[in-house]
Amino acid sequence: MPWYIAIFISLIPFLLGALLMAIAFRLYYQMRKKVSIGFSLFGLLAFWISYEFLHQSWDLAFPWMTLGNGFANFHQLIQWYEFTGVYGGSIWIWLINILVFLLYLNKKKMNVLIRPRLVKVMLVLLLAVPTIYSIVRYSTYEEHINPSQIVTVQPNIDPFGKFGYINPEEQLQTLMQLSRSVAKSNTEFFIWPETALSQRGDFDEEDFRNSNTYHTVIDFLNDYKNGNVLSGIESYRLYNDKRTLTAREIAPNVYKDNFNAATLIDVSSKLQFYHKSKLVPGVEQMPFGTAINFLKPLFSAFGGTTGGYGKQDKPSVFYSQSGIGAAPVICYESIWGSYVAQYVAQGAQFIAIITNDGWWGNTSGKDQHLDYAKLRAIENRRWVARSANTGISGFINQRGDIVQKSTWWEPAALTQEINLNEEITLYTRTGDLLGYISLFFALLAIVTFFRKNQKRVNSVK
Repeated sequence: MPWYIAIFISLIPFLLGALLMAIAFRLYYQMRKKVSIGFSLFGLLAFWISYEFLHQSWDLAFPWMTLGNGFANFHQLIQWYEFTGVYGGSIWIWLINILVFLLYLNKKKMNVLIRPRLVKVMLVLLLAVPTIYSIVRYSTYEEHINPSQIVTVQPNIDPFGKFGYINPEEQLQTLMQLSRSVAKSNTEFFIWPETALSQRGDFDEEDFRNSNTYHTVIDFLNDYKNGNVLSGIESYRLYNDKRTLTAREIAPNVYKDNFNAATLIDVSSKLQFYHKSKLVPGVEQMPFGTAINFLKPLFSAFGGTTGGYGKQDKPSVFYSQSGIGAAPVICYESIWGSYVAQYVAQGAQFIAIITNDGWWGNTSGKDQHLDYAKLRAIENRRWVARSANTGISGFINQRGDIVQKSTWWEPAALTQEINLNEEITLYTRTGDLLGYISLFFALLAIVTFFRKNQKRVNSVK
């Protein structure tokens, strides 16, 4: 990743994220000066979860640092995410720390606890009950047998050469050769990574069936009776008016919208597209639309488009000829638990994550991105098939176990028989309900604080 792109992206978690965290603590500090420690600590919990929730809901969203994500490496302990999602993990962390903090204050004889023994009991229960449930659930969980043969491909094409010195036809041949190396006659899905299908000038979605790329993929699929290719693609649409904020006029009354997209290709005449919705701020979209329009040249210099990519408002499911529903999750989108859950609620029986993690370089970012996919598997009880251009690709089962994975920066193709699932978890139904509840209590705490403060002011008068 070029240093200037890395610096810009790092501003969001390290500066903006720190500022938002500081606001949560500042609100707690102001409350602590006026109200009881119990009420102010409850406010702190609500403020923090509200910060995490709101930070995934605006144009500078970066939910990567949500506390509940930190358990991704210990997925055996958080099987209860199928009820709460990652915000349940964030609340768990805060409640444990608050109880420990209260015990510490009591030990220092600060008279904040009447019954420290009760707090100790609450702490033990809070640690033990979710952990024991999770271990039992993990040990006894059984998948319903509903097999489907999937291939995921890692072509290992340098992301900076992908749109330059590497011929698109050569890239396509690499994808097909790797696919054939592990494919079986009953393979139903070939998962190719983000922007795997590309050409100079991108593909017109209305005219894609007439392209050589489309016909080459169809010829490839003729060897697989039930085969489908789910692939990333760089595409665009043309309009006769400016119907979206991101559409740019390229000729009189001709507007063009570019997309970081996914497509599902099969041997029938049906062709499906999905447009990435959760776009990387600055690189893939102009934050806040026209409000900061004057920064277009800066975002363009950072590697993004001057108007940003177009997107769709909600996820959509790809359906194969045999009726299998697949969730086409593109890169950054896999960090949003509630967004991925919407695919599943619409009928997705497995999750296909297509990404290009080569921008990270050989850092922990690529590994964390893979680990976060385990959370999506647990929340929805769906297999995850992950295709990353330069790694790490692999398969994750419904318990969150990584069953197979590739090596970083090496071409690879993996095949796996997964189990499709149609059952809906509580989290899939409710999404980030805990985020909304926390936001309500945060607002309630602020209103209560100001009302009490106003009463004190009036009493002084």
